[in-house]
Amino acid sequence: MSRPAVAPPSHEGNPRAARATESSPRGADDRTPAQQVADLAARVAVEGLPADLRDDLAARTVDLLGNCLAARAEDPGRIVSAVVDDWGGTGAATSFATGDRLPPPSAALVNGTLAHSLDFDDTHLPSVLHPSSAVLPAAFAVAEATGASGPAFLDAATVGVELTCRLGMAGYDEAAGTSVFFEWGQHATAICGAVGAALAAGMLRGLSADELTSAIGIAASMGSGVIEANRTGGTIKRVHCGWAAHAGVAAADLARHGLTGPPTVLEGGFGFLRAFCGDRVRIEAVTEELGSRWETPGIFFKPYPCNHFTHAGIDAALALRARGIRPDDVERLVLGAPAPVLRTIAEPRAAKIHPQSGYHAAFSGPYTVAAALCGSDDGEGLGVFHADFSDEAAASPERLALAARVEVVADDEATAGFPHQFPAVLTAYLRSGETVTERVRENRGGPGRPLSAAEHETKFAGNAARSVGAGEAAEMARLVWELRGDLRPADLGARLSGALRT
Repeated sequence: MSRPAVAPPSHEGNPRAARATESSPRGADDRTPAQQVADLAARVAVEGLPADLRDDLAARTVDLLGNCLAARAEDPGRIVSAVVDDWGGTGAATSFATGDRLPPPSAALVNGTLAHSLDFDDTHLPSVLHPSSAVLPAAFAVAEATGASGPAFLDAATVGVELTCRLGMAGYDEAAGTSVFFEWGQHATAICGAVGAALAAGMLRGLSADELTSAIGIAASMGSGVIEANRTGGTIKRVHCGWAAHAGVAAADLARHGLTGPPTVLEGGFGFLRAFCGDRVRIEAVTEELGSRWETPGIFFKPYPCNHFTHAGIDAALALRARGIRPDDVERLVLGAPAPVLRTIAEPRAAKIHPQSGYHAAFSGPYTVAAALCGSDDGEGLGVFHADFSDEAAASPERLALAARVEVVADDEATAGFPHQFPAVLTAYLRSGETVTERVRENRGGPGRPLSAAEHETKFAGNAARSVGAGEAAEMARLVWELRGDLRPADLGARLSGALRT
């Protein structure tokens, strides 16, 4: 989707911004990718972004805040909050877990952890990244600490999300239809997100273009994350986005105080992309139409709090349920999915048909199909919601019995659409002898099947209700939209702190 280009700044009345450009003798033709991104960020910090991009980021902020409020009672947020409490420090940013005031790197760690804890965060395709959960917590914490305006926060977060997505696309193998990061067991969200978070934080700290280049170069040494927990257990993945946000804030501060990073950090022979993806890199993805084409508006919102690879299967199971098919009617089910996702949602089979917890159930194709077909009183109008991923629900004999009757197989049609979509074909073999098939080629929540305003409101209300009353939730959602005008992130943080501490 094309968006208006960001005009070059005049620098009138802004000597720092003028220094940002004049301090470097490099011409436009020989700038490295990191320098090109940093130059764009410096221009955006002066000139701002178009209203439609700010609208999009405000919607993502509402979505992220709801996800954070829903995750407050989860163990990862509680554990990380205890750790940063031990660390101490001068409070300048709000913890979405407790309402306490924390140093910005600590607030970013807590809030990024909450944002990703329930796997309800937005997804960029085909890179398969969750960019908002790493970038927005870092940007919000620094915006609070600096007293930045709402539009400045929205602009910085948008540019940080954009870089995160473009780094993910640089490591996307078009011919193979897969992310090289993921092929090698790396969590691209955390790795690329640390760099995007650093750029956003640096913009809000007022860094020059050269300093922003260094922030990118510094953060490239900080991104990390492996995804074995998706397969066999452990809760560490839920902290990945928090650590990326934390690293981003730290990288920007280090650059602000004079630490430098290599300008060739992205494309260099020992640089970021080579280190993580080897020779299967398309560096042009970082800079193609930079500033005129934006990835951010096409990022998918999630309707269900579980791994995105499972969503089309859930849609198909809900369609079967809408036809009147119930678990007792089913002899067996065959879920056809893209071949590359089987290692996440189908393997090892024993762990997927009997997940060890509600969180691990969110990464199981058999369980999520069973949950959708069994139905829930907590659908909140979306079909599948948080109650379906409680530890109790994941241990339900009815659901486990049905999950054991679900076979997940590679489907050629679904594979052909991956990873631009995560399609599914679900076939129910009924005890009556009838066979019923549902095909879902396009995921809900993306540009082709966007969630309605009512569905967005339902998701936020259902998330926020786990922490605050309906009236307070509605007010918080309203305030987020005011970030496009006079409201500062610090004002929203103060309101949130008061609500969580009462």
